[in-house]
Amino acid sequence: MIVTITAASREQEPIIQNLVQLYTHDFSEFWAGTTRGGLSPDGRFEAYLLDEYWSNPAWLAFLVWCDDELAGFALINDKAHSNEPVDHNMAEFFILRKYRGQGVGRQVAETIFSQSPGLWEVAVARKNINALAFWWRVINSSRNATGVYETDVSNGQWNGPIIRFKWSV
Repeated sequence: MIVTITAASREQEPIIQNLVQLYTHDFSEFWAGTTRGGLSPDGRFEAYLLDEYWSNPAWLAFLVWCDDELAGFALINDKAHSNEPVDHNMAEFFILRKYRGQGVGRQVAETIFSQSPGLWEVAVARKNINALAFWWRVINSSRNATGVYETDVSNGQWNGPIIRFKWSV
């Protein structure tokens, strides 16, 4: 399988918004019993605010392709959930279920980290234990990641573990 990552443009925002629908659907299981994750009357989840990904050079949007088929997206920004200095934050990361467990996510994550070396933060929603295990496998198995540690935040802005590390190439 050939995995390709392309920078997304403003013109491709509708593609990312469509993928956000799938991403939010996957995520909605963690919001059971809360007001989050409900559908609007038109049967769609809320759109994701992407304007800053087209105007801020530190914010990047990527599309993921497997054998020339759309397979996911990643959003990178420089907003730390930990309130500590950070160069890059993996804001959102989504791989279509049919490509999970085949090394696609790992390849995409490692490629993105390598394209933007520096101090990274990956925040994981508290209930998303599969994602936390995925990120630990990817980060801990790489010799490019140093100074890896996890902190836990529970406040009005974030609720969950945050993995911080330096990625070098």
